[in-house]
Amino acid sequence: MKHSSLKVTITRGGCMESQHLVKAIIVNNQGEILESWGDIDTPVYPRSAIKAMQALPMIEAEGHKRFGFSSEEIAICCASHNGENTHHKTVENMLSKLGYTENNFECGIHWPLRAETSYQLAATGVKPDQLHNNCSGKHAGMLALAKVLDCEPRGYIEVDHPVQKAIAKVMSEMCEYDYTQANWSPDGCSAPTWAIPMRNLALAFAKFASPEHLNEARRLACLTLYDAVVKHPFMVAGTERYCTDMMTVLGDKVFLKTGAEGVYVAAIPSLKLAIAIKCEDGATRAAESAMTTLLDHVGITKGISDESLSRFRRPIISNWNKRITGDIVCQLD
Repeated sequence: MKHSSLKVTITRGGCMESQHLVKAIIVNNQGEILESWGDIDTPVYPRSAIKAMQALPMIEAEGHKRFGFSSEEIAICCASHNGENTHHKTVENMLSKLGYTENNFECGIHWPLRAETSYQLAATGVKPDQLHNNCSGKHAGMLALAKVLDCEPRGYIEVDHPVQKAIAKVMSEMCEYDYTQANWSPDGCSAPTWAIPMRNLALAFAKFASPEHLNEARRLACLTLYDAVVKHPFMVAGTERYCTDMMTVLGDKVFLKTGAEGVYVAAIPSLKLAIAIKCEDGATRAAESAMTTLLDHVGITKGISDESLSRFRRPIISNWNKRITGDIVCQLD
């Protein structure tokens, strides 16, 4: 069933102040479109929402076993983390197991996404390093893949490097999309990101959620990654982040992952389906609101208390004095 775009409304004083349009799609692991909202045919850049797919070839080749990665370390390969101390230490441990240092990273440096962590660093006179980069776990996984492939790690972010070719091959198979014909660009962390239709993005995560039709190595890799991220949702994002908080509430029912510019995916094993979302103006707050609404819509939140979910269903907007000014509401057709 096809609908018009979802509308996410921002209110102030009881009337609409802003509105975001969101396109979305629900696909099962056979590639069947169950429902869609808005223009789902124009390719979108999935950005960081695709990180589990980027981690898949390393896990499929059993790199996690070769290097002794813990479940937390596997989870952080799929992360856009806050750069909190636990995240930094986890990635540091991965580099140690690989025999690498921060100098081998090619993701760049930024201050931790969590402001409090940045303030703490600054207060002690410490500058951030590449391990604080929200994509550092993904890059540790890519360096592990370089070792598995027995290739020179330098330049692993380049689209023609063996690491990125291996990742593109796996993603092409999971998405059932010809990546050689897709537009691509360096992502924020400089690794390639390819533009794909939302149906193909959702299909990859429906297979990830319910991988029984995949070959045995890939099936086990999907299960390994899924188990890690739902057991350690903090590693996927961090304090006061929607991915982490909603997965903590829902337990092993769903894997959620954000991407820049208002992209979100959800993989739901029990229903053998996935949801993909793109907010047309790139607003994360709208994508999160729409995702909550669609998780309710498919029924995966049944049995979870209203008290646990109310802050996600109708987030309250407050000012600096903690006075309530409005809320955020998503409307289904």
